[in-house]
Amino acid sequence: MKVDDFYTYHKETIEKGIFLTFSGPLTHDFMVKLGEMLKSNMSMQNVDKNLILKVFSLVIEQTQNIIFYSAEKPDVAIDGTDEMGVGTITVGLEDGHFFILCGNRIANENVEKLRSKLEPIQKMNKDELKQYYKEQRRMERDDDSKGAGLGFIEMARKSSQPIEFAFRELDEECSFFTLKTVI
Repeated sequence: MKVDDFYTYHKETIEKGIFLTFSGPLTHDFMVKLGEMLKSNMSMQNVDKNLILKVFSLVIEQTQNIIFYSAEKPDVAIDGTDEMGVGTITVGLEDGHFFILCGNRIANENVEKLRSKLEPIQKMNKDELKQYYKEQRRMERDDDSKGAGLGFIEMARKSSQPIEFAFRELDEECSFFTLKTVI
């Protein structure tokens, strides 16, 4: 990016309501620091503490997905851990609602599996999500799952609008996965 172009980037970021964004390698330690920065920033804006906690929890969930499932990994360990991924996380305010966007590379072979998990969740109402969450808690988790497999359901339950997602094929091996939640 040229120095002269940075003002345009700055202006567009503000116009889109973005007040926090990070792109690069993410670890659990960095995720905690990012969350603390978010809480501090929102507190300075006099945002209700319950709302801050909801946004914070969605940022943590989405950052964990990047750490666990990103197809792009740094070549060296950061913060003394091998568990990390590369992606982008953005928080902003749009039409009076906070939004959290995250994105990262995923293997093309995982696109349909992920889509098949997200599409039903996207169409469920709050009561259906609650029931589905209970059902999924009782099931065994996938071998390739790092968590209990409940993260997307939990994000949808906390969101005030249906989750949004997209896949953009980058090449024969990878696609870019984007997820948006709104509080």
